[in-house]
Amino acid sequence: MILVVSLPRYARMESGDILDKEIESWKGFEYALREENRTLFNKMLSNNEEYADCMSARGENLSTEVLFMTLIYEQQKMVNELITRLAEV
Repeated sequence: MILVVSLPRYARMESGDILDKEIESWKGFEYALREENRTLFNKMLSNNEEYADCMSARGENLSTEVLFMTLIYEQQKMVNELITRLAEV
């Protein structure tokens, strides 16, 4: 059995604001990157929007840690997918 919990609309809006603020705070880092790395960096950050609800669960003061965790989680999903594909070959 899978339990799906959805946050109220106002909470999702708030968590999106927290995510937007956190991503905006990394703009200085983005500008220091080479163009090809900027593209990857922006793609990496934009993929985290599906985890915006996690931001409100941890609170605004911990938004950097949540962002890092979502990045690590996404990487692990990719690693698992690649391992599965390689096992099929």
